[in-house]
Amino acid sequence: MTERADDDVVDVLLAGPVFFDLIFTELNAVPRPGTEVHAEALASSPGGVANLAVATARLGLGTALATTLGDDLYGRWCWEFLADHEGIDLSSSRLAPDWPTPVTVSIASGGDRSMITREEPSPVPVGALIGDRLAARATFADLGAMARGDRADDAWWRAAARAGTKIFADIGWDSSERWDGADLQPLADCFAFTPNESEAMAYTRTQTAVAAARALAERVPLVVVTRGDEGAVAIDSARGEEVIVPAVPAVGRDATGAGDVFGASLVLGTLREWPLEQSLSFAALCASLAVEHPGGALAAPGWGDLADWWERTRGGGDRELIARFSFLADVLPEASDRRRRSESTFHFADYRATAARPSFPDKRGTS
Repeated sequence: MTERADDDVVDVLLAGPVFFDLIFTELNAVPRPGTEVHAEALASSPGGVANLAVATARLGLGTALATTLGDDLYGRWCWEFLADHEGIDLSSSRLAPDWPTPVTVSIASGGDRSMITREEPSPVPVGALIGDRLAARATFADLGAMARGDRADDAWWRAAARAGTKIFADIGWDSSERWDGADLQPLADCFAFTPNESEAMAYTRTQTAVAAARALAERVPLVVVTRGDEGAVAIDSARGEEVIVPAVPAVGRDATGAGDVFGASLVLGTLREWPLEQSLSFAALCASLAVEHPGGALAAPGWGDLADWWERTRGGGDRELIARFSFLADVLPEASDRRRRSESTFHFADYRATAARPSFPDKRGTS
């Protein structure tokens, strides 16, 4: 892994928990209490904020991640995967002794998924990991976590916003269903807000995604309301643009991490100053490619996967798709720079190799 200098500016800075994910897909029945079912496929992957980190890195964005992993089997494997396999900067991350890496088991069935998670509070505050050593062009904030009181340590991204970092905010479902407008107050420090249709309409007390987006556009410069199979609607207040795009056809296997892939792709288009419709279509395409493969971070497409899709699409003769994504011909990098999604999975041999590496003890500690 390449260590960064203190004054480096990365494209994307991410912070939050990383989970060791086990994802079961292609089940022969829906699990019920007292029964056993079998899965045809199993994927192992870093999850949580790692989904975003891998998605941005595979699109060629310089990505730094501040997180704490347990100094255990799962944590060391996640570190190895993220740093050495995906090239993510972990110099603001730590391996913590005597603390278990969070674990999630995800079961994808019937077009949806269920999850079981075991997580203990991190022994290291996010602010202590990041400090004031890193500048970034973009980062993400979880307003839902703040509303639930899950993350009191959010000062780091507010400071980043004041320094010019673009903050992309998400929120999540309000289980209390109060949809308190106070939950949206942090948007005053954000550049973009990306709720789904149900969340956006509930918070704005509107009846359509377009009406919700227009209401939210009064709070934040860029609003993107995702609509699942119906695509997305976006408003860029600064440019005076309002765009509605359809979804990209996909054969869905596992939706784990698809929203993170959408967000990562939107950041790429924003940082490259693409037209809003192009950025939104690109994000929809990347998300559609992600759901066709199991594994959260493993499913995040790289430029090689996008090039493969573009070649198949041009050969398939779908004139509407070809016209919509003709911009890909101009933005695809050279073949040598086209990364592809990973087929890597968890092996005990990986841990044995990692355990022998002398670099890991230097990453331990709580400060």
